[in-house]
Order: sequence, then structure tokens, then C-alpha cells
Amino acid sequence: MIGMPGNGPAPRSVGEGGLPRQFARTRRFSLGAPAAFTVSADGATVLFLRSRGGADPVDCLWALDPDSGAERLLADPAELLGGGTAGISGYATDEEGRTAAFVLAGRLWVVNVTEGAGRELPVCGPVSDPRPDPAGRRVAYVSGGGTLRVTEINRPADHAVAVPDGPEVRFGVPEYAASSMGRTRGHWWSPDGERLLVARVDEAAVPLWYVTDPADPARPPRPVRYPAAGEVNADVTLWIVALDGTRTEVRWDRAAFEYVTSAGWDAHGPYLAVQSRDQRTVRVLGVDPASGRTHLLTEQQDAHWVQLVRGTPARTATGTLVTHTDTDGTRRLTLGGVPVTPPGVQLREVLSVDGDTILFTASTDPTETHLWLHQEGGADPVEGISREGATGGGSQEGGAGATGGLGGGSVGLRRVSAEPGVHTGVWRAGTLVHVVRTPGRPGATVTVRRPGRAAVPVPGHAERPVLSLRALTLTTTERELRSHLLLPSWHRPGGPRLPVLVDPYAGPAMQRVTAEQAPMAFVSQWFAEQGFAVLVTDGSGTPGRGPEWEREVHGDIFGPVLDDQVAALRAVAARYPDLDLDRVAIRGWSYAGTLAVMAVLRRPEVFHVAVAGAGTSDQRLYDTHWRERFLGHPDHHPDRYEDCSTLPEAAGLARPLLLIHGLADDNVFPAGTLLLSAALLAAGRPHELLPLTGTEHSPTSDPDLFEGMLLHQLDFLRRHL
Repeated sequence: MIGMPGNGPAPRSVGEGGLPRQFARTRRFSLGAPAAFTVSADGATVLFLRSRGGADPVDCLWALDPDSGAERLLADPAELLGGGTAGISGYATDEEGRTAAFVLAGRLWVVNVTEGAGRELPVCGPVSDPRPDPAGRRVAYVSGGGTLRVTEINRPADHAVAVPDGPEVRFGVPEYAASSMGRTRGHWWSPDGERLLVARVDEAAVPLWYVTDPADPARPPRPVRYPAAGEVNADVTLWIVALDGTRTEVRWDRAAFEYVTSAGWDAHGPYLAVQSRDQRTVRVLGVDPASGRTHLLTEQQDAHWVQLVRGTPARTATGTLVTHTDTDGTRRLTLGGVPVTPPGVQLREVLSVDGDTILFTASTDPTETHLWLHQEGGADPVEGISREGATGGGSQEGGAGATGGLGGGSVGLRRVSAEPGVHTGVWRAGTLVHVVRTPGRPGATVTVRRPGRAAVPVPGHAERPVLSLRALTLTTTERELRSHLLLPSWHRPGGPRLPVLVDPYAGPAMQRVTAEQAPMAFVSQWFAEQGFAVLVTDGSGTPGRGPEWEREVHGDIFGPVLDDQVAALRAVAARYPDLDLDRVAIRGWSYAGTLAVMAVLRRPEVFHVAVAGAGTSDQRLYDTHWRERFLGHPDHHPDRYEDCSTLPEAAGLARPLLLIHGLADDNVFPAGTLLLSAALLAAGRPHELLPLTGTEHSPTSDPDLFEGMLLHQLDFLRRHL
């Protein structure tokens, strides 16, 4: 068992004040933090959600005057419902930002932003995804999970415009695969509010899986339509739907392009982006709303896969298409097919397109994400906005020129954030909402800037973590791998050597080594306080390093990643001799859970114990769009799926392994973990299995469960190291 050295006190690990309970109770420190910002068309009002405290789960809708900083409470769920614990989880507004619609307790509510008067609309519930039309006269919403309805705001007139015409048909909602495309919607208003672009989702051919709770044998299994790799996807079509229910089908080559990755309707008409099953081709199509005929706006191709960038495609006020291209080792923003960002500036996301101004995030250092503005036509996009980039200090060092001093970009391009960190925000009508997380402080700082005005802060009430981070940011190996090394607060160089806990995510789509105090870093620090040197490394396939780096995992999602974890571990240990490489553990969740299993199976000379949560042993048990992006169709590339499965190697396990899985997980089904456990048992390989009854993919909502799970992991690691 790992003992606490005598040169420091034992950390607080249990009880109401402990980090694990605080992490779960505050929902990863998100409660009380302002979020979901919307700027009105005139830039004079900023809407956002925020609860009243760091342990209050009830989000209210607020309005902020960016000139005075005055806040108004627009919608308080406790007042509207007469008590209860339901909060506002999301909202949508009309074009001007004068009317907001949201759901509470399955019912539809609207609020007049100017007057602050909220009221319930009598509709056919339960309600999801309400969207006011651009003029603020009507609200479209999904009723009962599959009927699209429209109601008038100022008079009782509620009716269906699209009713399911099959037992597994739904209108106005995204299908399962849409989540991995970044598409969260299934209906879009026309600018005049007289028609909608609507998705029809038919899941009749999608495999039917079941989620059950063994702890409650009286409860029937919950059926789920799950498009596993190699199986049939939902049949998704788009329709132009009038208010009287008449509809016209949008036509494209659906046999060749079965994925609808994005859609919308702007002043230039409806549009959509479609992707081939192999994900190597994406087409952006314009739509004739009268006939449903489509025409090609642009096409993107890649030998591996076309990366989907959130916020694209879009169009400026002049109709110029906003997309991206991967050239010169860089993901670059394009306008009308022409790159407007220079090589070396890696596009992350398009946040806002307002008229001819584009707000987006991009990176030159993979640990940092900065805000950039581009103005079509070459004008200065931030004239009148402080060059401090809404950070409250510093200069626009390296970013004062039109292209941030990098060269090769567009004239109307400027980086507007300066402080090292992870930046995001919203821009409209000259008003910038700027959200930044930095290495020097936990949580986000939010400010609002308008031309010629001082910055206005948006207060947050999130709790401060009970632990302080003690993290070193490192760059190692010839590949310049980025790592965080977290050490116990009580550790002193030259003291007793520390066992190492490798604690990555490491896979595609998510970084953990970023220039911020990210919530999960505090869980890593908690393990460090128990007597570990915790190493977090972002390696092959992680975002921010460019297209080639991301595509290193094509065909093999574990081999290159594991190589980078080993290389970083050895390089860091060579620099810090207090790390004991004779005692190395690895833990991970989801993708990283499978990586942890691979680590002890394939590199037992490096990794001596593993904790693997919510992983999958057979990659065919994960969904089509995400898994086939990296491994292709299993019928065409069965060898890739075999090589990325832990089942054929289970008999070789020679290290202690703890498997954890929520039995109600409908993202990564527990079948993968149970199959691995069965294979290990059949091969006579000892291991431990911790099932979490009634728990879905993320076990962080219940303080008792989350604390108990971490303490169980800690005990396992201590016993076996």
C-alpha cells in the first residue's frame, strides 16, 4: 500500500468537503457559471443561463445590458413552476432576440426579453426543442418525441405540421449518428417564418438494442435503436414544410451521401451538407425551396476522412460560403473556397457569422485556443474594440497586425485574444462576449465588450475547487508531445520516489493538455494527493496539431496512441528522477478505458496495473459514424477491427486489471466490458469487475457513487502497486 510520506499531511478525500463529492455535486464546477450566450440583433442585450450558486442546479434565464452591466432575471423556474428543482437546460430566440422560448417540466414557455414577462403556452406536450420563428410570431416544437408542431405566441393556435407516417418515424429531431457530426437540431425556420426545413428520421431498419437494469428485475428493458458499426443507419430525409402541413422533399443522391451533417435556412435559401458513408466526401448543397431540387455549392474530399468543423458550412450576408480546407499541414478557414487564414493557424470552430464578420477559434500552439475575427472585404473587424482582446489586460503581442504577425492570411483578419488560455465567445452587431479559461485560475472569466465602451464582466458563482493544481506543462520527445505532470502538494524533490499514474484521454476529438485549469485536472490532482505522480499526455490523433496529426490513427486507433504514451512517460521520467518507473499504473474512461486495457495487454513491461472504465472490447459495438471514420466499414476492413479489439489478446493478461462500467450506458454499451470479462475468465486470467447499477456513460452526477468509485480505484491501485 502506498503510504503518505511524513513531509506532508494526508489530503482530505472523503466527506462533504472532499474533491470527488464536490466535483459531482457541482456538476464538474459548472453550476453557477454563466453559459449559453445570445446577443440581440442590435448588440444591446446579452442573454445567458446561470444558476444562483455553485451547488444550485436550477438554471435561470438572464439578460445583461452590455453598456451598464445591469442584469435582469427573465425567467426563474422556481417562480414559474411554483417550486421544484427543474432548470432551464436550453433556449432559443427569434432573429431580433426579443422573444425566447424554453422547456420547463415538459411544458413550453416564452418570455418577452424587453418586458421580462414569462408565460406558458398551451400546447400538446411533452415538448422538446422549441424554436421561435425569425419574426417572433410562432414557435415550432417537437411533441411526444416525433411530431413537429407550431403554435402562435399571441393567440391559441397550436397544430401539427409533420406527423409520423410510420412506427419508427420522427420529424424535427436529430438521429443518433448526428451527435458525432455536431448536429443537434432537426428543424430550421425560413427567414419569413412561413415554412420550415424539417428532418424526417426513419429508424425502422436500425438494429434494436436493449438497456436493462439487473438491480431492478421488475423493470422491463428499454429499447434503443442503435446504429452499430457496419449496420444500417437511420434513413434521414429533408422536407420543405409549409404551415398547413404540405411538404416538398429535398432531393439529393441519398444512396451515395447518407449522412446529413449540417443544414440551415438563411437569406439565400435552404442549404445542407451531406457526407458519404466512407466519410471521404462532403458536399454542400443549396436548395430550391419551391421544388426541393439541390445544386452543388462546393465539394470536399480526403483520402482518409473529411473532418467536420462545427459552425460550417455557413454563409455571409453577401452569400459567400464559409467552409474550410486542409492544406499546407493546416486546417484553414475558407471564404468562397479561398483560404483566408495563414498556414500554421489551425481552425477549431466557427462561432458566429454576423453579416460579413466571422468569429472563430484557432490555434498556433495546440494547448491554446484563441479568438479570431475576419471581416469580408478587408475592413478591420475589431475597430473600436480594445486590442486587449476582452481579456482585461495585456497587449496584442504577436496579433497586432492583420494576420497576427503570421503572414499569408486575409487583410480583414485579426486575433482578438491575447492572454494564454482557451478562449471562446459570441459576436453580433459589434458586441463581443468573451469567455476565457487560463492556467492561472479555475473556472471561466466572462466579459462583454462594445465599441468605445469599457469591458463589462458577467459574474459567475461557480465553486472554487477544494484542491489547488500543482501541474507542470511539458513538451517532450522529437514529436513535441504535450503533457501535464501533476505532483502532490506535499512532495519535495529528492524525497521518496513516487509511483506514476498515467491518466490520459489521448484519443481523437478531445484534448486534456490545455492552457486552462480544466475540471478533470482536479480529479487527476486528487489522485496526485494520494501519493502519485500523475501524467496526462495528448498524443497521436488529438486535435490542435493539424490534419496529418489527427489522421495518424486512421486504421489503428490504439497503436500510435500507446506508443506516444510510453514515449512521453519515459521522457518525463528521465527529466524528473522522482518518478518510479517500476510502479506505473494507467487509468482511463471511455476511449481511454480501452486504451488502458491495451496498455497492460501490449506493454506489460511498462504498465503494471490498469483501471479501465466504460471501454469497449469489440469496436463493432460502437456507432457507425464515429467508429467507421477511423476504421472504415467492418465488412471492408475486418482486420482493423480485429487488431483494435482487446478480446483476441485477453488470454495474455499478466497484470492486475479493474474493469468498471455503468449498466445503463447507452453510449458505450456495457456488453463490451462484459464480453472482455468473460474472455478473461475463460482464459483463467484474474481481474476485477465493478458494475455500476443504473448508471449511464458518465458517473459524475451522484456524489456518493463518484466518490465511492474513485476510492475503489485508489484502493485497487494501492493494493497492486
